[in-house]
Amino acid sequence: MKQAAPREISLKFDSKTIAARQWGDGTGEPVLALHGWLDNCASFDRLAPLLEGINLVAMDMAGHGRSYHRSPHANYNIWEEAEDIIGVSEALGWRNFSLLAHSRGAIASVITAGTFPKRIKRLALIDGLVPPASKDSEAPDILAKAIAQRARYSQRRAKVYPTFEAAVEARMNGMFPLSEWAARALAERGTLPLEGGFTWSNDPRLMAASSAKLNEAQVRAFLSRLSMPVHLVLAEEGIANMIERLRPVLESYKNIEAREIPGGHHLHMEDGAEAIAEWFGPFLRGEAD
Repeated sequence: MKQAAPREISLKFDSKTIAARQWGDGTGEPVLALHGWLDNCASFDRLAPLLEGINLVAMDMAGHGRSYHRSPHANYNIWEEAEDIIGVSEALGWRNFSLLAHSRGAIASVITAGTFPKRIKRLALIDGLVPPASKDSEAPDILAKAIAQRARYSQRRAKVYPTFEAAVEARMNGMFPLSEWAARALAERGTLPLEGGFTWSNDPRLMAASSAKLNEAQVRAFLSRLSMPVHLVLAEEGIANMIERLRPVLESYKNIEAREIPGGHHLHMEDGAEAIAEWFGPFLRGEAD
């Protein structure tokens, strides 16, 4: 039986406001859900109702959906998400909780869990684990690119779509193709009406590269601190070469159990949702502990 429709909630901490959706009655296992880059919490609209017995809160991460944008002098480096994740958990009154996350959200989850391993009970990840490691020698060029792109995107005018349907169509044909249903769900949450049509609510600075990237030793350091069990779904038609890139990692960390499931990068918003729920549900409820 599917859960009832979610409740819209607002979480405040450190002068920040995070918008979120909550499924469940508050008595289930606490799970915080994190979406991918340029998505929003509607990313979990199909999967969340299939996860019974879970108090699931899916948040719009900073700069996305209806949540706050970082200050003009701040960055969207992925490790900075850890502070917001812990801040949201405190606002919810959760001392220990699990993370359900997709893509960039999955990487942010690993960083958070590696930083605060005693706070995170389980990780349920979808088509994302760690970023490709950079070489130390690349640091100057990475920083130069980030500064240039941040200046460019800070001044960028928002693209305006003449109709809402045009915005949906653009999302369907983006970097990762989506079904009309999935694109519409993200657009309903992530667009704003303005004179002349609709625009995305995402902070344009999210398009800028990180000012620094993790090297191999740093990636391994975060993974080595994951004391909790990890379930990882990999999309068979997901990000190019991800499965091959992650195989050596998975062989080194026995607490990470991975399964390949048919579908594209957003398979949790498509036909892969049922298979993911069947595997993740008992895991997130702690039935396998």
